[in-house]
Amino acid sequence: MSGETTRVLILGQGYVGLPLAMRAVEVGHTVVGYDTNESRVKRLCAAESYVEDISSATLAAALETGRYIPTDQSKACAGFDVAVITVPTPLREGSPDLSYIEASAATLARFLRPGVTVVLESTTYPGTTEELVAPILEAGSGLTVGTDFHLGYSPERIDPGNPTWTLVNTPKVVSGVDEASLAGTLVLDELLSQAGAAGAKVLLVGDHRQLSAVEAGGAFGLVATETSATELTSLWRVRQLWE
Repeated sequence: MSGETTRVLILGQGYVGLPLAMRAVEVGHTVVGYDTNESRVKRLCAAESYVEDISSATLAAALETGRYIPTDQSKACAGFDVAVITVPTPLREGSPDLSYIEASAATLARFLRPGVTVVLESTTYPGTTEELVAPILEAGSGLTVGTDFHLGYSPERIDPGNPTWTLVNTPKVVSGVDEASLAGTLVLDELLSQAGAAGAKVLLVGDHRQLSAVEAGGAFGLVATETSATELTSLWRVRQLWE
């Protein structure tokens, strides 16, 4: 997709989703920032940032391009090429609440079409991508994951207020439910110029059995720096996948 304008849909415009949206706009793509919080969307439309790492000036500049569309209307989700789920998973009685992920997957399923890529970035526990998100997408769309569309997991690594490790240069783990989905998920990093950024490193995980390891590593916050990314690689014995 190099050189092309891609329609990127980001579900959740919080401390993870909004910086991702701004970066996608910065590198030239059209972005729909979908959030079910109406008051939050109103603030975005008024160029009023509520995220520490994004200034109101940056938000205003993105809006002026006409390529950033904040909305709470699900119909605006139609026509995406890449969708990223960045909704929160708050702890409820010691366990992550996955209801926001479920709702996001149900919304996406209505607009899923052949060839698109869906990436889960929310912090979660092992099995979420394949056992929760995939069935919802398939049931709501009639399409088959790995055959008709790509599905991957790439845990968010945002450290709010950290001037050294940012969205662009923080090491990322990119995983897919199969090799084709891994390639599709990697497109997201290529779109945002993360994989080629100075100081950035990407760990590729294409084996679906190791995808759960990535989810576990993300849940425990093990991939925040280059050192901890290496620790995750050793822990899950996927060292040979470094490129």
